[in-house]
Amino acid sequence: MPDRARPVPSPRPARSDRARPVPSPRPARSDRARPLLPLWAALLVAVGGGVVLDLAFPDIGWWPLAFVGVAASLVSLIGRSAWGAVAVGAAFAASFYLVHIVWITRYLGPVPWFALAGVETVLSAVGAVGLTLAYRWLPRLAPGPWGRVAALPALIAGIWSARELWLGSWPYTGFPWGRLGMSQAESPLAHVASWTGVTGLTFLMVFATAGVIEIARLRAWRMPVRLLPALGVAVLLVVTPQFPTSDAGTMRVGAVQGNGPAGYFDDREPYAVLQAQLDATAALAGEDVDVVLWPEGGIDADPTNNDSVARVLDRLSASFGAPLIVNAATQRGADTFNTSMLWEAGADNPVAIHDKSNPVPMGEYVPDRWFFEMLAPDLVGLIQREYTPGTNAPFFDVDGVGVGLAICFDVIYDDVIWDGARDGAEIYMFQTNNADFRDTDENLQQLAFARMRAIETGRSVVNLSTVGTSQVIGPDGSTIDALPAGTAGALLTDVPLRTGLTPAVVAGGVVQALLGWGSVLALAVLGVWSRARRRTTTPAPAEAGVVENR
Repeated sequence: MPDRARPVPSPRPARSDRARPVPSPRPARSDRARPLLPLWAALLVAVGGGVVLDLAFPDIGWWPLAFVGVAASLVSLIGRSAWGAVAVGAAFAASFYLVHIVWITRYLGPVPWFALAGVETVLSAVGAVGLTLAYRWLPRLAPGPWGRVAALPALIAGIWSARELWLGSWPYTGFPWGRLGMSQAESPLAHVASWTGVTGLTFLMVFATAGVIEIARLRAWRMPVRLLPALGVAVLLVVTPQFPTSDAGTMRVGAVQGNGPAGYFDDREPYAVLQAQLDATAALAGEDVDVVLWPEGGIDADPTNNDSVARVLDRLSASFGAPLIVNAATQRGADTFNTSMLWEAGADNPVAIHDKSNPVPMGEYVPDRWFFEMLAPDLVGLIQREYTPGTNAPFFDVDGVGVGLAICFDVIYDDVIWDGARDGAEIYMFQTNNADFRDTDENLQQLAFARMRAIETGRSVVNLSTVGTSQVIGPDGSTIDALPAGTAGALLTDVPLRTGLTPAVVAGGVVQALLGWGSVLALAVLGVWSRARRRTTTPAPAEAGVVENR
């Protein structure tokens, strides 16, 4: 019987030839992707960093600790997930703000303290996500050492600066009280602010700190050329001189600190604050002055609507043969303003006015009162007066001398200060009322901000409080004259005048836009690029499955 044809089995492929799934290629997980610290340690470091950063500000004022605080924040964020960054950023911000603004509790108790610190903490924590994403994305685009020691610190510093600008402008008018650059008022680095503004100083400080961190991570000291970016910025911070402004003579200023009952909760009779100012001004009787300056709230009545108070000011101006710069709450129609006034005997007074540009939310007015009264009706009910923001220039022409103005917390807003200089200010006169924060760090912190403004603009500042601390600050930030806190008295000082605009005043807004919006845009582009790169490196479904043998 013939053999039937049998199918010949195909040779079975060797095991090594069999088709098998090809795994998706993934980028190697490098040290750049791993957190430097476990989360529990990062939280502890962040909390410590916030406290250390506060020590750089008055009343301690150990300015080098600002760099330590920034380093603690950045090290704790490297390699974190987005939610990890939120947690670590919140820990850092909460520890900083709860210590930095504890003076709020002096009269108002813990609720406003926790509320303001809480808002700043939430916003800072959101901003921390941008920092950790910068650490994640930029090394993918520029993984080499130069990307790490130059481009990465620049982006980190830009995002930090952008976060400061955000906190300083929102919500409402923001709260730019904790700006890093402002910690350097007593530092030799403060002169840099005359070139870059406070935001530029913040950027350079963070750049230097982030650069040193990357040098340590890469052990870049083995190749000294890689030290140049961080070293160059550090040298720039140390050796940059203050931008010079031109001498324009002097102005003899009589500045009066009445130490009256000017606090919100002080017991007082009507006109008690005015009388305290008049009593302290008597020490200047018979002196030759160019202007007499009183602090914010130095008049506890509206001289524009009170004839008896107006006559008192007329007589006082006539006795000196010089104008007064005074301050009171004024009423115009249905609106109330915190108003500085130029007052001169025999003139149609006030000769000029400036209304506070940025009334303090929850202090001088209540935004969305209906909402906040539901949360804290007793506290919100204490704020009866609703100040309206001013729109007039922060500038007076006092017998041909340009005087720039800032009322209390307006000293922390760049645009108020720069506008005064651009309008022709040769000297600044800052009026403030620290009576609600007696014996706290608030007045010392505010005084440090005034000192930074003198350096930034190259102009003298007369920083005058109802209760202290009052000082005359030179264009270089030095103290020319002072009155102790809690003491009634008067200063009679020949204060230097200056002309010419510093680069900070001329280009400060451009610097902020480039560092702020520019850094946010750069981070967004990095995010899009990183996402696109992931898509191109992930294989299509057919490629990820069985591959045919050929």
